[in-house]
Amino acid sequence: MSYFQSGERIHLVDKKGRQYALTLKTGDLYQLSGHKIAHDDLIGKPDGSLVTLSGNKTMLALRPTFGDYVLKMPRGAQVLYPKDLALIPMWADVYPGARVFEAGTGSGALTMALLRAVGPRGLVVTYEAREDFARTAMTNIERYMGPVPNLIPLRRNAYEGISLLDDGLPFDRLVLDLPEPWQVVPHAAQALRSGGMYLSFVPTVPQVVQTVEALHRATVFGMVETFETLLRTWSIQGRSVRPDHRMVAHSGFITVARKIESGLWPAVLPGESLGEAADIHEVREDDER
Repeated sequence: MSYFQSGERIHLVDKKGRQYALTLKTGDLYQLSGHKIAHDDLIGKPDGSLVTLSGNKTMLALRPTFGDYVLKMPRGAQVLYPKDLALIPMWADVYPGARVFEAGTGSGALTMALLRAVGPRGLVVTYEAREDFARTAMTNIERYMGPVPNLIPLRRNAYEGISLLDDGLPFDRLVLDLPEPWQVVPHAAQALRSGGMYLSFVPTVPQVVQTVEALHRATVFGMVETFETLLRTWSIQGRSVRPDHRMVAHSGFITVARKIESGLWPAVLPGESLGEAADIHEVREDDER
């Protein structure tokens, strides 16, 4: 059986399912809307215990899931929603033992998702240009995961370039959560191994259009796909079955691509759309025949 310890992050859950985060510390007191409970009364309790605050308020004490933790952890930068965090490691094909480059670190949510996917044999290198974001991210990561020896956090700007590690080996996967990922595409073309996966997340249409155009212009990326995810929960109470009135709809666009040998897909030249490039490519093929 697993028991709560001092220094651990836990959540208290009320009857409506609302979650409240706290970090246990010997001698401290937790207060919620006039109700109180000593941290010492929580330390040593089993995970999943019912606890009673002053005023006979009963709550459930739990170790948060990763998704719950992300939504309640301190943040500098806006974090990705769990629905996107769940899909990114799958669509980027982040596997145990992979070498992954990430930018920017933000509040650390995506970094943790990547670390969980690569496992102890893998490696995550993450760039964050802002010192305040980087400090918050490392606090969040270590609070949830403990010391992480296979994470290399660096205070760098990915727009200015991506440096390989001392061993000179390229990265297997590259994941970006930046406002202008198209600025990183030329660097990604150099830092990724052949067959490696590129993935970026942006919230708006103009951003994703520029990103996809940059991938095509690089001429070494193919199988480019862009999609969004929508999450709708359902209320099921006996014979009353209906979708909930609120849902997590658009949060951003995910774009994925593979680094490949160029030649199969046409390059997009400046001032030319992808459709125009494809038409020109087809005309050239017809002329050759």
